[in-house]
Amino acid sequence: MIYLLLLLITLPLSFIITRNMKYGFSCLLCSPNTSGPYVNPFSLSPLVSDVISPLPDSYSPQYVEAAWYSWWEKQGFFKPEKSISDQNPRGVFMMCIPPPNVTGSLHLGHALTNAIQDSLTRWHRMLGETTLWNPGCDHAGIATQVVVEKKLKRERGLSRHDLGRENFIQEVWKWKNEKGDRIYHQLKKLGSSLDWDRACFTMDPKLSYAVQEAFIRMHDEGVIYRSKRLVNWSCTLNSAISDIEVDKKELSGRTLLPVPGYKEKVEFGVLVSFAYKVDGSGEVIVATTRIETMLGDSGVAVHPADPRYQHLKGKMVLHPFCDRKMPIVSDEFVDMSFGTGAVKITPAHDHNDYEVGERHNLAFINILDENGLLINVPPPFLGMKRFEARKAVLQALMDKGHFKEIKDNPMVVPVCSRSKDIVEPLLKPQWYVNCTDMGKQAADAVREGRLKIIPDHHLKTWFNWMDNIRDWCISRQLWWGHRIPAYFITVNDPSDMDGHYWMSGRSEEEAREKAAKRFNVSADKITLRQDDDVLDTWFSSGIFPFSIFGWPNETQDLNVFYPGTLLETGHDILFFWVARMVMMGLKLTGKLPFKEVYLHAVVRDAHGRKMSKSLGNVIDPLDVITGISLEGLHALLMDSNLDPVEVEKAKQGQASDYPNGIPECGTDALRFALCAYTGQGRDINLDVNRILGYRHFCNKLWNAVKFAMKTLGDNFVPSEKAQESVSDRWILSRLSAAVGLCDAGFKAYDFPTITTAIYNFWLYELCDVYLESVKPVFNKAEEDSASQRQALVCRQTLYSCLDVGLRLLSPIMPFVSEELYQRLPRRRPQSDPPSISVTPYPNTEEEVDRDMEFVMTVIKTIRSLRADYNLTKTRADFTLK
Repeated sequence: MIYLLLLLITLPLSFIITRNMKYGFSCLLCSPNTSGPYVNPFSLSPLVSDVISPLPDSYSPQYVEAAWYSWWEKQGFFKPEKSISDQNPRGVFMMCIPPPNVTGSLHLGHALTNAIQDSLTRWHRMLGETTLWNPGCDHAGIATQVVVEKKLKRERGLSRHDLGRENFIQEVWKWKNEKGDRIYHQLKKLGSSLDWDRACFTMDPKLSYAVQEAFIRMHDEGVIYRSKRLVNWSCTLNSAISDIEVDKKELSGRTLLPVPGYKEKVEFGVLVSFAYKVDGSGEVIVATTRIETMLGDSGVAVHPADPRYQHLKGKMVLHPFCDRKMPIVSDEFVDMSFGTGAVKITPAHDHNDYEVGERHNLAFINILDENGLLINVPPPFLGMKRFEARKAVLQALMDKGHFKEIKDNPMVVPVCSRSKDIVEPLLKPQWYVNCTDMGKQAADAVREGRLKIIPDHHLKTWFNWMDNIRDWCISRQLWWGHRIPAYFITVNDPSDMDGHYWMSGRSEEEAREKAAKRFNVSADKITLRQDDDVLDTWFSSGIFPFSIFGWPNETQDLNVFYPGTLLETGHDILFFWVARMVMMGLKLTGKLPFKEVYLHAVVRDAHGRKMSKSLGNVIDPLDVITGISLEGLHALLMDSNLDPVEVEKAKQGQASDYPNGIPECGTDALRFALCAYTGQGRDINLDVNRILGYRHFCNKLWNAVKFAMKTLGDNFVPSEKAQESVSDRWILSRLSAAVGLCDAGFKAYDFPTITTAIYNFWLYELCDVYLESVKPVFNKAEEDSASQRQALVCRQTLYSCLDVGLRLLSPIMPFVSEELYQRLPRRRPQSDPPSISVTPYPNTEEEVDRDMEFVMTVIKTIRSLRADYNLTKTRADFTLK
């Protein structure tokens, strides 16, 4: 019995594996798919020439990733078919990049987006489809203007107003031309296979013309209109900003925050209670977190069912600082359980109060100008800065005996992400898009299955937004951006009492002619002035999927590539970008801009914290790719705009998370890790140490191929068919299973399934089992003719595993797979594509071997026994009769 156990332990695994296997395997695994009329347009491209030297002893990302990208680009592998007018029977795959801000640099969130998008693009390209991933960059109105304004102030002591609009815009273009390509360099370092000849900037003439056309069409139809409403206002930027540019800062109680323009920090997180005297007798106690806004109060609201205030229905309260009388109104929005159940109403400075003011016809009293100075208020508050007025109003209430108490109050403070100013709701005339009908169409497209959102747990958010959509404010008080093509019209005719109007036009002359026709006067009676505002950058981004192809002109690219196939982005901009593309695509082209939307998770650090510069946990993906010391990370903080206190906190965070800095991981390992992480749900807690683990995986691949190449020998010639042994058939069945999993994973956007299948095949099945099992075969290869034949078959099998395994890996790890693939001999050297990036992706119709579960159990048992008894891998000498 002991002899039998030792025999089992020392037998080669190729002998142990059972012979009676059910086996099905498509030849597509072993050779490129050449069926059908499609001919790969790259098959005649010249081969890269510097892969004849031996593989270095160990894997080095810097060595592997040095030259392949420029070669791919030079060979035109990232471009669609040479002639897009010829219809490809395999179909078209088109995806546009979420255009990053021209001011920005990539962070790990961008790296995740591009790892997923490039993997999908490379997969579709290997399927033989006409494949286009279109690059582009957003002009980033607010962010870019802020950067250039700071640069002007720092270097020349000038403001944009000192230069004037035209000269300032020239400065922005100068900055863009000098600095704006940095993010494209980073995308190339990530291996992103974009067609750079089609790169678009949202301020390019082609895209600017499309933006102008979209506005004019929608304005002429009445979908775009002008109205005075509450907007998110940044006093520092002097502009309205979108919701996505408002950070929600959560406070647990009293907190002092720095505010631009104030020497001392400002108090937030407290609830101030004070009393309004009721006209006649009595008082009503109200509470607020923004005591200065009481200067703009025009009413007090109570719940209609609140028994405490039934006697006050129809009564008025008196403002303590002016002769204003304010009604007490009943409204169900009031929470009876919060505070006193009575709420002060400031319709011009609070979004909820605005709606109450609309319902009850209250006065809208604006007490702030664009710079945050008080207006329309009595002395001594007139002209005060808003947060200086906060102290003054509180003191005045105390002096008049109206003050009741101050207590800590958890709250959320809106902070401008660009300027770090406190955002103020402010009444301003702005341009709006009526989204009611467009929102319904976008919701119906998903309900009817014409547009698919993946994963489907985002559907609830989609329908909630679309079914309750509000009109979209599209004007910004900036100079950098698409200036609104609308003109304020004055008719120079005293008899015309309705001579003020807004008219859109492609030029001043067109607007004048339209106005003359509208008012039935001659053109010389028309005076006009173009609006100074620019459009929200989300407006130009909303038409990006078709403006990049020359819309509204009927171009060949527009006919071939629009509508696109897929939109892939983070779930955090589902409404801000995705919904607006869908709405504007349907409105302006009558077509959905894409068929599917895949939304990936948001990247956080290893502790689950949001990436923030103040925490020191924002990581540049290039620092993960090339490595960086702890001192280097600290130096990056010193170059930032952080307060000294925040710099020290961030340094401590870096020292805790990266005590030895970040080691060199390489692009392939970073991409593989990011794709593997996508199964975590809505948030990804990214641990850099795990990325390093995939760098070790690359080293394992390297060593496996290096061993295999030595085993194959210099004169090895791949054949189409060979008579495999049981162990050969087993590894090919595992390869086939991996192919099936990868194919299903790509189709379902299930990237963890893909990475797990590839990892398991290479590490646990090919390296740990098959290579170990065939080493004895190669060691005995020269003993007799039977051994030689068996070794020859093993070489053919090993070649197929390398060839197919690398092609499986290529979309996710393009650099190391290309480097290793180029070392392999070709089955058809004269016609096979020159790059792995344009070879067919493997597919299979194999029947999974059910008997292998037993076989693997035996193998695992043997390994366990070897480990338990500390036995070596030396085999006993024996002869089978």
